[in-house]
Amino acid sequence: MRRAHTVEQVRAAEAGLMAKLPDGTLMQRAATGLAVAISNFLAGPDGRSRTYGARVVLLIGSGDNGGDALYAGEKLARRGAKVTAVLLSDKYHREGLAALLVTGGRVAEGGSEGEASDPDRSALAREIAAADVIVDGIVGIGGRPGLRPDALAAVRLAEEYGVPIVAVDVPSGVDVDTGETPAEHVKAALTVTFGTHKICHLIDPAAAACGPVHLIDIGLDLPPAPVESLQSHDVRALYPVPTGESDKYSRGVLGLMAGSKQFPGAAVIAASGALAGPIGMLRYVGPDAVAEAVGAVHPEVVAGEGRVQAWAIGSGLGDELDTAKVRELLDGEEPVLLDADGLKALDDSGDHVNVLITPHAGELARLLGVERSQVEAERLKHARQAAERFDVTVLLKGSTTVIVAPDGQVRANTNAGAWLATAGAGDVLAGLSGALLAAGLTPLDAAAVGAYLHAAAANLASAGGPVTAMQVAAKVAEATRQLMVDR
Repeated sequence: MRRAHTVEQVRAAEAGLMAKLPDGTLMQRAATGLAVAISNFLAGPDGRSRTYGARVVLLIGSGDNGGDALYAGEKLARRGAKVTAVLLSDKYHREGLAALLVTGGRVAEGGSEGEASDPDRSALAREIAAADVIVDGIVGIGGRPGLRPDALAAVRLAEEYGVPIVAVDVPSGVDVDTGETPAEHVKAALTVTFGTHKICHLIDPAAAACGPVHLIDIGLDLPPAPVESLQSHDVRALYPVPTGESDKYSRGVLGLMAGSKQFPGAAVIAASGALAGPIGMLRYVGPDAVAEAVGAVHPEVVAGEGRVQAWAIGSGLGDELDTAKVRELLDGEEPVLLDADGLKALDDSGDHVNVLITPHAGELARLLGVERSQVEAERLKHARQAAERFDVTVLLKGSTTVIVAPDGQVRANTNAGAWLATAGAGDVLAGLSGALLAAGLTPLDAAAVGAYLHAAAANLASAGGPVTAMQVAAKVAEATRQLMVDR
């Protein structure tokens, strides 16, 4: 499990640890890990170190984040790197800079050890253009969104010259506790973080600005995390595996209410996702013509009403949504997944703790009465609002999937590739997650396991290229098998 903590939680844990350690120990732990990560980042395709002779430019702001970068620069300089510090604040870490200078590092033209540098653009451009890597030590987890003009100018030069940026702890300028990016910010090729993941590492749009995130353990004693992300062993532990005593009914029966005369393919796709899950039987409830289309592809599907353990409702229903029938099921005992057109039946009355909704940003915006752009910019905020308002578990689809339970638990799924953004992919996810509900998982676990396997299947199917929804569905079983044998 990846766990992401708030700034307040991290600060408290750091303070508790620093009280037990000699001064500077925690920063040295962080700086050592950062230096190793940068050295590995500089390695060539053969894996050999390219640190000796590499040009490293440190963008240094105030506080401990800049100190981490300066001490890491000192360690890289000892390995033969040519390290230059660009001081963007007069409150930089004095001891860190002194250590860098002793090992042969230098301050960018226009500055000195006693004052922050103010290099002109041409001098700064020359430094950055010649660099192999830029280290973002501008602001740490205590920073607010946005960058000051001098820092922004340096970051834009790095982008202009195509020099990769390694962010220290978080990309400067993002909102650490929400994953929002309301202002200009660093876009990192790698983020090296300390002690624990931060929420911005898992929640878009900030997660997209982090690049791969490398975690350095510095010994923090942390409380339960407000945001989690399942890894393969977590999914394996949660997956409902049948036993020798299982039959098709005990494995779970899912009722599928999807598809219409206008969108018959949605039912076929959702059924494909469901049958790739752990259930023993799928019942289809809908128009005869759509049932025939489903049966032509999946003859094992049973058409008509009957006892089920959960419902998946909404994919492709279009104008044929029976709102009264859906609301009756929402008030029943069986868990219900609402997708697409099924979301129109949701209201904010009643107890819906056994309901899982799977909207994309536009659908969630309509539910909440806000603009789609607001949901996309503030994904965690709006998913939380919907979970609280409707008393449901919300799976907000996107490049990183955000899942929020009515009690406030949050999970994020980060393993999806961009090719998964294709018509019908959400129908596969609805069927698969519905099957997991029918097999006995809670809405939160069904959403998280479903999102993980859905993305894993898409990665298998695409192999780096375009993919269709049915190709994704066809790879769910293989993704699950790989998960089960990868111990």
